[in-house]
Amino acid sequence: MDLGIIGQAAGLFAVTNIDDILILALFFAQGAGHPGSTRRIALGQYLGFSAILAVAVVAAFGATFLPESAIPYLGLLPLALGLKAAWQAWKDHRNGDGDDEEEQTRESGPGPLEVAAVTFANGGDNIGVYVPVFATAGIGGMSVYAAVFLVLVAVWCFAGKFFATRPVIAKALARWGHILLPLVLIAIGLLILIEGGAFGL
Repeated sequence: MDLGIIGQAAGLFAVTNIDDILILALFFAQGAGHPGSTRRIALGQYLGFSAILAVAVVAAFGATFLPESAIPYLGLLPLALGLKAAWQAWKDHRNGDGDDEEEQTRESGPGPLEVAAVTFANGGDNIGVYVPVFATAGIGGMSVYAAVFLVLVAVWCFAGKFFATRPVIAKALARWGHILLPLVLIAIGLLILIEGGAFGL
């Protein structure tokens, strides 16, 4: 197994799921004192992320039927998503928003379907990034990416629970995660465009 691909998969998962650690931390904080909440949250995270993976894999198989010269232009998708996320972060900063997620998590412990729904809804950007990466990785590479991602979901759950008990760290993530995500999406989009030679780059 290629350690380079494993490293790339781990890096891609980490940078596209920074915001998920904050959301998981909020879920774990909400579930504190409710028996079985850790199991329900972890199950929901796996359900939601498995759905994201399934959609990305199916779309990537569709993308492989495109002419080979067209595949590098799929980098426009994460680039556009990154620019959109940057615009949204800038608007939220100007308007002073960002407390919505905290207010939504003040009720009783979350169920697995609730966690899965939030994970999937929050994964739109992930799908946009994963599809062109999977399409260019081939079936073998795609399998490695999927396996690494599913292992790292468990790591993310542990990290979310860890941060849920450390509000200072969670606040720092909330502050910088919105800046990092757009930058990473833009970088991934540009990398796919440049490596594929799109627009004669």
